[in-house]
Amino acid sequence: MKRLLWLVPLGVASCMVGPDYERPAVESPEAWREGLKGSDNLADVPWWNLYKDEALIGMIKSALEANPDLLIAMERVTEARARAGFVRADLYPRLDVGASAGAAKVSEENLEAPTSRDPKFQHYEIFGALSWELDLWGKIRRGVEAEEALVLAAEEGRRAVVVSVVGEVARVYFEMRDLDARAELARSTVVSRRAYVDLAEIRFRGGVTSELDFRQAQSELGRTQSILADLERQGREKENELSILLGRPPEARARGLAVESMPLPPAVPAGLPSQLLERRPDLRAAEQQLVSANARIGEAKALMYPQISLTAVGGFQSTDASNFLTSSASFWNVIGGLTSPIWDWGKNRSRVEENESRARQAVIQYQAAIRQAFREVEDALTAIRRMAEKRAALDARVDAQRQVLVLAEERYRGGVSPYLEVLDAQRALFDSELDRTATIGDQLTSVVRLYRALGGGWLPPEEPAEGK
Repeated sequence: MKRLLWLVPLGVASCMVGPDYERPAVESPEAWREGLKGSDNLADVPWWNLYKDEALIGMIKSALEANPDLLIAMERVTEARARAGFVRADLYPRLDVGASAGAAKVSEENLEAPTSRDPKFQHYEIFGALSWELDLWGKIRRGVEAEEALVLAAEEGRRAVVVSVVGEVARVYFEMRDLDARAELARSTVVSRRAYVDLAEIRFRGGVTSELDFRQAQSELGRTQSILADLERQGREKENELSILLGRPPEARARGLAVESMPLPPAVPAGLPSQLLERRPDLRAAEQQLVSANARIGEAKALMYPQISLTAVGGFQSTDASNFLTSSASFWNVIGGLTSPIWDWGKNRSRVEENESRARQAVIQYQAAIRQAFREVEDALTAIRRMAEKRAALDARVDAQRQVLVLAEERYRGGVSPYLEVLDAQRALFDSELDRTATIGDQLTSVVRLYRALGGGWLPPEEPAEGK
């Protein structure tokens, strides 16, 4: 057996066929169209420093502990590691042991002489078997390389789920608070509309105005009440959606800051486009999938070369228990085997071509994922800038509509204009206030979109250091 030890370096450190991985060329823009210049990156800010709402921070922490998608992603890492260990074990010799004992009787007719051998006998055996396939061409090592890349892909996939969970919880929470703000605006407007209905009824009953003004006021009250009911329904649905993200049954969720009180980053640096390849875990996972597909080519090519396997068996065998473990009962054998494909009707070549095609597909998918990532960052940057412009315009519009309503009410009370003018001013003010509130929510979710697009949020949820 010792004579076989010199084969260990040969079997473990021999050559490997197939291409070594090289990152494919990626066309990357030099700078973002809408971003600030420089290498600072919003994604470098931990999410607990980015989101200043304590209620939201608590929800994100809960989601990172109980979100079902994240729990599944963690199990996929465990599964990938176990599969890699299964493949890695083939690099080394396998040792099995066995034992058997029994009794038998043969036909006396088969004995050469009736007295030469007892037809009844016992059998005892204990043995060890060592088997090993020499990995001369790297078939097993390429398989290990492929599986280890899948382990890294699973780990990056888990980080990508963390990014998604943090972003989804923040997005849904901001949308819920936006709906809360719009519902509160609608409630205060309902109160105001009821006051107008009462005034219009008094003026109608007193003969000052026609019934038309009274009915128009009632109609506008009904419209506002229907908007409120719809906003409350959507708010309850957002609560339920948030509960599922937290791994909880649908239930009421705590509230923190109002949307108008939530801070927005004064600047949203996006870093350099080239940083995105190393920052986003989904792109890193896609690259590891490519590494695995590339290794599969070498694994398939190795099957086109001769395979050498060694088998050694040794132990004790006897028909008498009294001398079972003596030297005379020992036995051993060592066998080396070589198999080499000669003619398989192109099976091995087809296997290589299949894996080469899969590797090319992985390259295409990787490059497409990078382009999509660039687009997501650009879209988020554009949304942040345009939403800021839209909010400024809506602020001015709301101020103007308030003045329009004041003037319309003065004209109506002075008998200069009909109630329809007041009604139009009320509608325009209410709609513009709803639009502005919704735009504030869109600003917050746009920052979330950029944070996710840049790959932020996957850092461990540790509390920030004192003083930071």
